[in-house]
Amino acid sequence: MKVPFGRRNEQLAAEFLKKSGYRILKKNYRCKTGEIDIIAEDKGTICFVEVKARNSQAFGLPQEAVGLHKQKQICVAAVNFLSSQRLLDRSARFDVVSVLWQADNPEFNLIKDAFELKEGFTI
Repeated sequence: MKVPFGRRNEQLAAEFLKKSGYRILKKNYRCKTGEIDIIAEDKGTICFVEVKARNSQAFGLPQEAVGLHKQKQICVAAVNFLSSQRLLDRSARFDVVSVLWQADNPEFNLIKDAFELKEGFTI
């Protein structure tokens, strides 16, 4: 059975993050307000990671697909996770892993602190 493109890239991104020193806490976290691809810990900071992948740059770089609407969904889901796990006192950030396929080889780009929880977001 073939693994869907998005799921495969999330698996590869999790492996990439582990090699980069992250500790994976949860994959595919879902709640009523949204979903987060990967929740990990990096040097004591909880990281909410969005994975975006593309086969080409025809529609721009993968990370450019994480627009304001998606950022808001991730932020709301992150607060839900932190609250449900009683971790609201922990430092947290939002990272993006971009996966761009070149000649059947994935190129990873880790963007730490890719965006932040903005004022005006209703949680």
